[in-house]
This record gives sequence, C-alpha cells and structure tokens, in this order.
Amino acid sequence: MSSFARSYVNMKKFNARIAWKKAKNMRTCYLFLLPFAVLFFTFYILPIFSSIYYSFTYYNILEPPKFIFLQNYINLILQDDVFLIAIKNTFIIAVITGPIGYMLQFVCAWFINELPKWLRAIVVIMFYSPSIAGNIYYIFSIFFRGDAYGYMNGILIDLGIINEPIFFLTNPDYMMGLIIAVLLWLSMGAGFLGFVAGLQGVDKAQYEAGYIDGVRNRWQELWYITLPNMKPMLLFGAVMAITSSFGVSAQTMALCGYPSTDYAARTIVTHLYDYGFTRFEMGYASAIATILFLAMILCNKAIQALLRRVGH
Repeated sequence: MSSFARSYVNMKKFNARIAWKKAKNMRTCYLFLLPFAVLFFTFYILPIFSSIYYSFTYYNILEPPKFIFLQNYINLILQDDVFLIAIKNTFIIAVITGPIGYMLQFVCAWFINELPKWLRAIVVIMFYSPSIAGNIYYIFSIFFRGDAYGYMNGILIDLGIINEPIFFLTNPDYMMGLIIAVLLWLSMGAGFLGFVAGLQGVDKAQYEAGYIDGVRNRWQELWYITLPNMKPMLLFGAVMAITSSFGVSAQTMALCGYPSTDYAARTIVTHLYDYGFTRFEMGYASAIATILFLAMILCNKAIQALLRRVGH
C-alpha cells in the first residue's frame, strides 16, 4: 500500500472515531429522537419499500402475492389508457398550480411582511385558513352547480349571457380549469407559512449593509439579500408545492365525481385509489404509487438544482 493510500485510510479511521465519540456524547439526544425515528421508519420508510416490492407482484389481499416482475408496469404504460389520461391531467395540474401557486405564496408573503405586526397576523390567518378548513372546496360545487340554482349559472342567466344552465362540473371542457382555480385558491398552505416565517427571520442589518454596498431598489434587495437568506424556506415551499400538486385527488372526486366524465378529471392518485380501494388490486396500485414516487423525487431534484442558482 502506498503512503498516500495509507494516510487516506488512517484519516478515515480517525474521522470515524471522532464521529463515534460525538455520537456517544449525544446519546441522550438520540434517545429523545428514537420514538420519532421508529414511527418515521414504520409509517414512511417501510411502506415505501413495501410498495416497491408489491409493485412486482399480483396481490389482491385475499391471496398471497405472486411475483410477476415488470408485468404491472408494462400494463400501465402499454395497455392502461386511463392511466395515460391520469398522467396527462396530473402533469397539467402540477405544471400550472405548482409554479404559479409557489410564486403566489411567496409574493403574498412578501407583501404581507410589509404590513404592521397586528394586521399581518390577521391577514396571514385569512390567507391560511382555507387550506386547513377541510373540504372547503365543496363551496365550489354549490357555486358551479349544473342547474339554474348554481350561483354562476344564475348570474350568467340573469345577465342574458346564456339561456340554459352550463354543466360546469360534468362537462370535460370546463373541469380542469375549475379544478386548477380551486387548487390555486387553496395553495396558501404550509409553504406560505414557511415564507412568512423566513421573511421575518432575515436580519435587517443585511439590508442596511446592502444599500451601503450598492443595492439601489427593492428588486435588487430581493435577489441579493432576501432570497439567499431564505433558501431553506424556498426548498421547503417547493417540496410542499410539488407534493400537493402531484397528490391531487380528493378535490377532483368531490367536484367532478368518481369517476369523472370521460375521465377528464382523473389524476394518478385517483387512479391509485380506484385500483387500491375499489378493485383491491394492490400490486397494480403499488406500481402506480411507485411511478408517482419516482416522478416526485425527480421533480424535487430539479427544483433543488434550480434553487442553488438563487443569489449567485
């Protein structure tokens, strides 16, 4: 073994001893973390690996799983036309509501940050409350009812724009537009709160130093000071936006029915729900979940790479 290789091995051993010593000194902290770690592994990590395993099997709950290798994935891509519709709808929702909702969250948080403290607290509650109200999107099912008693149809008929009611929630021409509007309205969730907290945490002295160093307007202040200080919050908001946009299902089922007309509001999660909880084809549903999981990871990686450029 060369002297360089021997030195490298010795350095690795030394670093390992230092890490082990630090871990021993912090064993009390690890004991406090143990309950969460056990729950996280049991209800998050283990289900992911179980889903990947079952995706290679035929499993209907009543019979033991039978290994069929890639057959579920082949059926999904080559034979399941409804799944292809679900992919298209999901990516349309993700591409529109993800970035727009993400920017809307930050812009609203940025403007709200300029308000007085007492007013800021009230406005934050007003913006955040729809996302935690639970099934509040049912309001839209009343507003866009497909008869003259629906508010939108009633307004349009009174104005003489239409002569008969429009079936907003069962007509494929209107479904996706309404769902996207509802999702944008509900986008002020945890990511929005993260942005509000991140803006409050930026050291005010940095703004003063920035103006001394040549920052001349609010846009330069935003790009060179605010955004670099908020990278963790920006990443958290991006992850939450991607997760929520790819996980859309309850809203489409509540507004457009299950199944929707011509599957015009079908999403990947709705397709997973159909095979997992209606047909009990757990192997097929696991394949759908695995594809969704991989798509979300790839999108998260792309967002992380993009956010690394912020402030450079």
